[in-house]
Amino acid sequence: METPYRMGETLNGAIGLDINQEQKLVNEKLSNLQATGALPETITQAMKDYGLRRAKMYGWPNTYVFTKAMGEMIVGANRENMSVVIIRPSIITSTFKEPFPGWTEGIRTIDSLAVGYGTGKLTCFLGDLNATSDVIPADMVVNTMLVSMAAQAGRQKEMIYHVGSSMKNPFKNEKMPEIAYRYFTTKPWTNKEGKVVRVGKLDVLNSMPSFHRYMTIHYLLPLKGLELLNMVFCKSLEKKFRDLSKKINFVLRLVDLYQPYLFFYGM
Repeated sequence: METPYRMGETLNGAIGLDINQEQKLVNEKLSNLQATGALPETITQAMKDYGLRRAKMYGWPNTYVFTKAMGEMIVGANRENMSVVIIRPSIITSTFKEPFPGWTEGIRTIDSLAVGYGTGKLTCFLGDLNATSDVIPADMVVNTMLVSMAAQAGRQKEMIYHVGSSMKNPFKNEKMPEIAYRYFTTKPWTNKEGKVVRVGKLDVLNSMPSFHRYMTIHYLLPLKGLELLNMVFCKSLEKKFRDLSKKINFVLRLVDLYQPYLFFYGM
């Protein structure tokens, strides 16, 4: 049976996790950035980076799972004699059936990869094709929440339910590149200028070193050359340089965020 997080508990055994202190540090960091007159986008990026460092300090790969863990700690510490159910889903995708197939709200986790590929920013797939991506549709997670609340009602204890698909309906990574290509070939994305974005087949990379080589050869070296040309021609290529830099940084940040899950073999 899965055990809940207790107040101050960390994944890597590091000591010193204090939720109140984390809130204080975040507020201080934000105030300091605002006091310097930094641009909003600079502040946003700095806060994201700061949160990521704090999460990794205690063993969590990103702020998403870090804050979820702290939420569990707060609930557990304050529940007293209330019945509590904690749902721990795997990667949540768009809906299977309700309110209609494919519905999603916002862009998070695996949605970012789909959007990156569909908009032409992502050209490679990094991960072990033999591994399984444990995904679960959002409406199935909602159904689990409703059923678990009914089952747990009146029981003065804390229960944790994992919600995933890899045990009964595993989704192998080897399927992902072909499925993505078929979907966006038949239903391509149209950008704000009305231009249809045509995607190519994803280059499959099965290790971090191969990913870094790929990015260096195909993107980072050409970007460096474009930067030099931009300087020679008096910044006349600035728009193109910034656009390419943004796309490359988008991919690098995605990999940085999801690296812990790319070669994960558990549920």
